[in-house]
Amino acid sequence: MNNVIEIENLSKIYDLGMVGTGTLSKDLNRLWAKLLGRPDPYSLITESNDRTIISKSNTVYALKDINFNVSKGEILGIIGDNGAGKSTLLKILSQITSPSSGIVKMKGRVASLLEVGTGMHPEMTARQNIFMNGSIMGMSYNEITHKLSDIIEFAGIEKYIETPIKRFSSGMKVRLGFAVAAFLEPEILIIDEVLAVGDAEFQKKAIGKIQDISKGNGRTVLFVSHNMAAVQKLCSKALILNKGKIQFSANPKECVEHYLRNNVNYNNEILFKQDINSYGIKLNFVKINYLKDNEVINVESGFEIEVEFENYNLRKTITCGIVLINKDLIRLFEIPCFLFTEKNSKKGVFNIKATIPPYLLNAGNYNFNFVVAESQKHVLFKKENIVSVKVEDTNFNKGHNLNIPQGVLRPKIFANATLQKEII
Repeated sequence: MNNVIEIENLSKIYDLGMVGTGTLSKDLNRLWAKLLGRPDPYSLITESNDRTIISKSNTVYALKDINFNVSKGEILGIIGDNGAGKSTLLKILSQITSPSSGIVKMKGRVASLLEVGTGMHPEMTARQNIFMNGSIMGMSYNEITHKLSDIIEFAGIEKYIETPIKRFSSGMKVRLGFAVAAFLEPEILIIDEVLAVGDAEFQKKAIGKIQDISKGNGRTVLFVSHNMAAVQKLCSKALILNKGKIQFSANPKECVEHYLRNNVNYNNEILFKQDINSYGIKLNFVKINYLKDNEVINVESGFEIEVEFENYNLRKTITCGIVLINKDLIRLFEIPCFLFTEKNSKKGVFNIKATIPPYLLNAGNYNFNFVVAESQKHVLFKKENIVSVKVEDTNFNKGHNLNIPQGVLRPKIFANATLQKEII
């Protein structure tokens, strides 16, 4: 198959701290060294991109020695933790920033949807933005006009087509941005985590459209997401980025299993240092509490999950949920935590505790997702795999049972077999 994207030894270095050296003379020395092709005289050894440790250098590898190819019609899933280099990679491929070294070869027109409102002018109407984006991609007026009705219908913004983008919600911006990127027929479509902003109905439509683009039209898609189930369902191959390097590359199922096996956190308590997001939500910590005086979660004991988060908005209806996922990425159930209404919506720090009772889950590994939404439709905050737990079968470990019963659930239900008639 012909490669549409070829990446060879791609690296991107960022300066940390202040811009420049601090003095004009040192800046001139640095410029002179660059013109002569010499190393930066004020640069320390460039470190790997590990955001969990204090840097001893003034430069860091956001990406280092990245190599991969993508063929026509393939959907490549890119997964990894925050800060792994995913967005930097997509910005280089979208020609928003340039690589520090390496080779990037791409064939055909590229459409990117990297964040809410990408490529949209806030003062222009939705119709004007569609034509502007199409022109940037090299399409003629007639080509854009031919696709206009499909774009408007898919985005579901018929009523607001003459409204300036600045009055759109983030969800409406994503709908329009995706529709423009998908229907203007680029050879390469690059999509970051923005689809998580849309509601469930739009996400389903978007995933279906991505599949049509790849299979029906033979176009290439790069898909970055923290939604492991979507990566498995949608992508034809995947890779894992970790600290700016490719950690693993294989088919989506193997990649997701490798990621969950090596990146999930089984600590009893995890603290989050992220900032308040654009919707006024901040996750503080998640904690697993034991229901009995032991340090093992087993089928017979159950456990409690505790989540603390901060809310800084006064929206009328806010719902909050903890979602349990098994190792096969099957959504077992959602625990609705509480409901804000117009009368009691308040800013503050909220603590949630939910009990997973004994004899509910079978032995195995489980992950939790945390979601805050408005009216159970518009997602305000979502974080997957906030914590993972391992449920054990202590009787099996002691040799009392020959086999762990199959299935996700493990209710305390027993059946007795009685001999009705002996067969000779």
